[in-house]
Amino acid sequence: MSQARTFPRGGVRPPDRKSLSEDQPIRKACVPSFALLPMRQHAGEPARCLVSPGERVREGMLIGRAEGPGAANVHASVPGLIREVLEVVLPSGARTPAVRIELDGEFECTGRPQTARNWREFIRHELLERIEEKGVVGLGGGQPTAAKLRAAGRPQLLLVNGVESEPYLTADHRLLVEKAAEVLTGAQIVASLFELEPAQVLLCITEDRRQTLASAHGQAAALGFRVEPLAARYPQGEEQQLRLALAGGLDALVLNVGTLLAIYEAVVWGTPLIERVVTVSGSAVRRPSNLKARLGTRLRELVEDCGGLAGRPERIVVGGPLRGFAVADLEAPLTKEMAGVLLLGRGELRARGSGTAGEAACIGCGRCIEACPWGLRPLELYHWIREGEPRELRRLGLERCTECGCCAYVCPSRIPLVRWLAGGRWL
Repeated sequence: MSQARTFPRGGVRPPDRKSLSEDQPIRKACVPSFALLPMRQHAGEPARCLVSPGERVREGMLIGRAEGPGAANVHASVPGLIREVLEVVLPSGARTPAVRIELDGEFECTGRPQTARNWREFIRHELLERIEEKGVVGLGGGQPTAAKLRAAGRPQLLLVNGVESEPYLTADHRLLVEKAAEVLTGAQIVASLFELEPAQVLLCITEDRRQTLASAHGQAAALGFRVEPLAARYPQGEEQQLRLALAGGLDALVLNVGTLLAIYEAVVWGTPLIERVVTVSGSAVRRPSNLKARLGTRLRELVEDCGGLAGRPERIVVGGPLRGFAVADLEAPLTKEMAGVLLLGRGELRARGSGTAGEAACIGCGRCIEACPWGLRPLELYHWIREGEPRELRRLGLERCTECGCCAYVCPSRIPLVRWLAGGRWL
């Protein structure tokens, strides 16, 4: 196995905190008594709601049809009765219609024999249609997968992204431990779309996971895939940084392991994306876990599935601690792109960049510049955003910022740089 590679500049190495949950096998979460399903669980416009209060829906039934750029289909995660269609606010702050389904009736798929299809029997457009129909999106960023594949052109590499560089998150790690065969079959399906040879498929993991993912290595090697160890450095799991580390100028398609599992399930079993694996972790939860949970389950129910609270959380974060969103309570529903639910105690908080509390004047240390993977000057961008100067922001390259959070993480003055840089896009 080759020496660990990484992206060329910047980045940080926060404590990974993965030991809380990395050895916890994936287990089924309890089915919720009601599911709250937003019509926007993807990167683009909300899906068009197809149901009304009083209607009955089946498990896996299409209830939201993709319309507009970046949209994806939404399916009922439980059978039951539509109690209401309402507007909800997502953790990101976006507003979207949502459907509240009260659990009632029989499960038509779960626990019943299903017939597997040989994916090799499908031709290219049938594979893409099946992936699109079943509402598969990137489980890291929410981009509709069929649209991404159609726009990919002729990639020369497929990078199977098993790099969870954010602290705490271990859902993808457990998928590679427990579901490597299915994930790698998903990679074979995607490789067939572009007529890639096995050696053009790279399984990307961090070097500190070599031992625990030995089985996945063996299965990948048996298929002729390459295994690429990468440095345990944030934001190594970001698509652009993976390409910089591994592609060497070649056109590379990057897909997360959870997305590849969803592709496998959609194509082979005809299963829509109605559940996902999510990490529930942090010192304020009794039993940090990796749960396979129905979309639309309230975060409160996921925490209860993990033994409840061990103490009062100082902060609740949806996603990872560096790129995620802080929420005020646990009433939000689980959605497709939600990789983690973190309940952080006081000792786990690093307040830098997390808000204005404790913010001090810049001391000119330059750490934000050193940490930026794109070579930007975050404090100078911050200054011009406050001044409302879009021309200066374009000159300094604000559009290259991916809001990874490295600058805010290292800032000793606790300036909320990411919040300002994100807001600067609207100028």
